[in-house]
Amino acid sequence: MKISTRLLLAACLALPFLGGCKKQETAQETVKAPVAMPTVATDENAWNAYLTDVVTRNLDNATSTYVYTLPADSSADFQGAYDRQLEKAETDMSRGGVEGTLLAFGGPNSAKSADLAVAAFAKAAPDSMKGVKVLFIGAQADSDRVKAAVEPTGASYKFVEAK
Repeated sequence: MKISTRLLLAACLALPFLGGCKKQETAQETVKAPVAMPTVATDENAWNAYLTDVVTRNLDNATSTYVYTLPADSSADFQGAYDRQLEKAETDMSRGGVEGTLLAFGGPNSAKSADLAVAAFAKAAPDSMKGVKVLFIGAQADSDRVKAAVEPTGASYKFVEAK
C-alpha cells in the first residue's frame, strides 16, 4: 500500500511540471475519457488509477498535491493502513496549509475515507488553510460531514461523487 500511495502521489506531483514540456499541439485536442470507478474494492491498482484520474481532473492550478487513500476495509492490514494515514493526515493538518495545495481524500469505502478526513481536520486550527483546496471523492451521504469539518479551516471544499 505504501508503494502504491507513493506512486499515486508522485504521479500527481509530476503532472503540473509535465504540462510545460509539451510541444505545440494542434488546435483540436483530444479529451481523454474519465477512468471508471472500480467495481472490485480490493483492486488497488484500479483504485489508484481511478483516484489519480479524478485528482488530475481537479488540480485547478494546484502547486502541490497530497492524496490520502485507504485500501479496501476487507484487506488484511486495513486498520494498520488507516492508523498510518490518519497519523500522517493529522500531522499535516495540524501544521496548517500553504496556498495552492490540493488535499484529496478517497478510497473504496467512502464512509471510512470520510472518517479519515473528519478526524484529520479536527487537528487543524481555525483559518489555518486559506488558499488550500480539499477534494473529497466518495458518496454524497458522506460529503456533508467532511465539508463541515473542512469549513472552519478556511480551505475551499469540492466534492466529486465516486461513480
